[in-house]
Amino acid sequence: MTGGPLDGRPVRPEDLSHSMLVAVLMAHGGSLTIPVTAFEPDSTGGPDGSWHAVALEPLEDGTVRLSVRPRPPDIDGPGVRFE
Repeated sequence: MTGGPLDGRPVRPEDLSHSMLVAVLMAHGGSLTIPVTAFEPDSTGGPDGSWHAVALEPLEDGTVRLSVRPRPPDIDGPGVRFE
């Protein structure tokens, strides 16, 4: 696949989060049943999601771990950083 969100070009945060969501859904057969409480403001990171950040960590077994973390307080706006 070329031109994907992880090919080294600048990525908009909303595009990356959308790609991660689609990847999670596809890994679960295209859908995932979750409780409606998953969409409450404190779960989603507030009305605009700004309280949370997402980490994508490659693992030694060839998989990746996608996790939610508190948004770093020193970041004013949206951003994507690959390490």
